[in-house]
Amino acid sequence: MAERFYVETLGCPKNAVDSDKVVASLLADGLTPADRAEDADLVVVNTCAFIDAARKESIDVALALSDVRKPGARLVVTGCMAERYGDELAAALPEADAVVGFADEGALVDVVLRGRKPTGVRDLLELPRPAPRAPWAYVKVAEGCDRACAFCAIPSFRGAQRSRTIESIETEVASLVDRGVVEIVLVAQDLAWYGRDIGAPGSLAPLLRRLDRLSDRGLARIRLLYLYPSEVKDPLVSTMLELVTVVPYFDLSLQHASASLLRGMKRWGSGERFLATIESIRAVEPDAAFRSSFIVGFPGETEDDHDELLGFLRAARLDWAGFFPFSPEDGTAAVDLDGVVDEPVAAERLRECGEVQEPITQAARDAIVGSTVDVLVDEIDGADLIGRTHREAPEIDGVIRIPDAHGRPGARVRVEITDAIGPDLLGTPVLATARQP
Repeated sequence: MAERFYVETLGCPKNAVDSDKVVASLLADGLTPADRAEDADLVVVNTCAFIDAARKESIDVALALSDVRKPGARLVVTGCMAERYGDELAAALPEADAVVGFADEGALVDVVLRGRKPTGVRDLLELPRPAPRAPWAYVKVAEGCDRACAFCAIPSFRGAQRSRTIESIETEVASLVDRGVVEIVLVAQDLAWYGRDIGAPGSLAPLLRRLDRLSDRGLARIRLLYLYPSEVKDPLVSTMLELVTVVPYFDLSLQHASASLLRGMKRWGSGERFLATIESIRAVEPDAAFRSSFIVGFPGETEDDHDELLGFLRAARLDWAGFFPFSPEDGTAAVDLDGVVDEPVAAERLRECGEVQEPITQAARDAIVGSTVDVLVDEIDGADLIGRTHREAPEIDGVIRIPDAHGRPGARVRVEITDAIGPDLLGTPVLATARQP
């Protein structure tokens, strides 16, 4: 009987892509998937190391899976924590049979189950994907990052940006579409920087045009995540708004609104510049959706800086926003900065950000009630369909629930929105049956 594996993924969508590729490598080596860790011979935890809370979660999950694995099963810890901490993590987590960095993620069978060195390193980015689990899929277009944000350790263990070719991305997307994927979500550490490292800056817009051709084969949506704000300009913006397949969803990596604090973060921009970008897009596409995340309590953040952020939130009226307390990361410039913000002060500022943003998000959801929207069905939950419009990114934002409706994952339904319940919406089909992509 073939050995079985189970993969648990933590962290961001980029990690989800890595896990898909790990699964592909395990399938290629003859293993079969298990639905539960308890049934697997090989349990893999793909960890996140972005902030302290993510690292703690990674350790807790690894320990929990270690406790439920069957006798003789191997536990492997891989991903960002494994790459960043290596031997230190192995010593701190003796429950793991192996701690495997990025270079050997494509050869887990050789490293862990067979007890031999990899015969050849597989490039995870170029491995074929396993069967899609949903009518949408993440596609990573580049690995690593060239920026040096003061709070971020990712370049230290992910390395400099390494862009894939347009041809390899198109091939992967075409394969996913041919297997039923309707929405592609492009991700990278710095998506809008795609192509610069291979001498082709500004390549994201041409990539979108190439992928748009796949609409004839069933591709309905292309979504972009993680756009550095200085690069949100033409021709990228005009291309996004021109192509029918590219949804007007702008996930902007802003981090703060105070120009002086952003300089301390070694980042570009200001609240005024960010607002100008948002307003220029809304002037062309009033239905555009915006998401961002912000760091609260970065060293040197003053009450004036915080007030500037609150003012920006009120003016920008983002559809979605996340707020995170500053986490000092070893090896980053921010670790040694003066002006550390006391935890109670940071917690209070975090609460105030939520108090400003939550009614803005709710108002944006309430405003959709009574309108008719296009919904992509992601899954069936009992007698209900669960899906999303262009405003909701998968696994991140709210959803649309369509009670007592008929359809299948991957179908697109015209829905009248009847109610908003927190971030989620309720709707009823305008047509009796779902139309197929």
